[in-house]
Amino acid sequence: MPVLIVVAVMASRAFQTWIRAKHGYPVEDENCSGRSYRGQRRGEDMQAERKIALLSTENERLTGQISRLEERIAVLERIATDPAERVAREIDSLR
Repeated sequence: MPVLIVVAVMASRAFQTWIRAKHGYPVEDENCSGRSYRGQRRGEDMQAERKIALLSTENERLTGQISRLEERIAVLERIATDPAERVAREIDSLR
């Protein structure tokens, strides 16, 4: 009976390790230090995806900021090149 219990525990532990390794989770060895059978590749892929997402978000923010600045520059160019009388009329009409 004790032999069956030991075999059952060992089989259970082997099955758990196999499942964890299959899905890329860190597997604990005898010293309880985590290691992955799939290696560092999965972690590196996740970090790369996270960096790509952050860079994409920053890119969208900067693109929006550039378009707003371009609109402001266009307004300033129009003010600088239009005759003063016309600009004065537009300002008075806004009041």
